[in-house]
Amino acid sequence: MGTALDIRRDYTADDLRRLARECRDADWSRRLLALSVIYDGG
Repeated sequence: MGTALDIRRDYTADDLRRLARECRDADWSRRLLALSVIYDGG
């Protein structure tokens, strides 16, 4: 089994969702939204 990764604490899930809305690259926006779900405990 793999090891857990540390996530950055200088961004919140709300920050990531805001960045995803402002992003013009669809792939990058999806990545940011996926990370925001992880930050929310999903």
